[in-house]
Amino acid sequence: MKVIVIIIGVLVGIVLIVWLGLKVKPAPFPSYPGGATEFETLPLPAGLPAPVERFYRQVYGDRIPVITSAVISGRAEIRPFGGITLPARYRFIHEAGKNYRHYIEATFFGLPFMQVNERYVDGKSKLELPFGVTDEGPKVEQAANLGLWAETMLSMPAVFLTDPRVRWEPFGDDSALLIVPFEDGEDRFVVRFDPESGLARYMEAMRYRESKSARKSLWITENVEWASLNGQLASVIGAATWFEDGSPWAVFITDEVIFNVDVQQYVRQRGY
Repeated sequence: MKVIVIIIGVLVGIVLIVWLGLKVKPAPFPSYPGGATEFETLPLPAGLPAPVERFYRQVYGDRIPVITSAVISGRAEIRPFGGITLPARYRFIHEAGKNYRHYIEATFFGLPFMQVNERYVDGKSKLELPFGVTDEGPKVEQAANLGLWAETMLSMPAVFLTDPRVRWEPFGDDSALLIVPFEDGEDRFVVRFDPESGLARYMEAMRYRESKSARKSLWITENVEWASLNGQLASVIGAATWFEDGSPWAVFITDEVIFNVDVQQYVRQRGY
């Protein structure tokens, strides 16, 4: 009986330590140096679908900044394999509309213990997960391309108006189609705008989950909260959900965005 009590006590102690370790939030990554303080701007184009025009007037007004790159840093809650939610910190590096790299560290008591490296550069994607798990190939590249454009909504939706390869099409009173390039063709999102605020709320697309997927799944990103960041309205909390899962596998909280820095080499590196 005494042994059983000891074992139960040890198990309870382990569970408590794990619970406490997963409650500690990581420190942010060091601030990335440089960045634009002033932007070249272009006039808001005419002929946009009504909810799209309303959205851009909310975020930028009558002038749209020309954004060529972004370094996005923050904290997150992730479920990379389902089940337990892990605290994390992340850095996303974007050459606007072209290339990106993700670096994510899951943490325990605020200390990194698991890294995710993902890149989509020059049309080729590679995902490196913990424990030697990797994935790549045409289906991963389709997924990565959608990821690139979905993340563009977080901090630099101006790119959807300044990149000539992208276009908006009408799709109801509070929605619109966002058409984006992919290889020699196109892919698309349904973007749903909040009828009260006018801000973009959801982006929906059909996306492969991995290279072994037999078919695409409905993938939904949500702009949970918009707020002022660097003096500009931005989506500061975003979530990503596979429809069949029913709840987000990741929630990203943005701490910092640095625009228009030279990331041509940085986007091809690893780590932060």
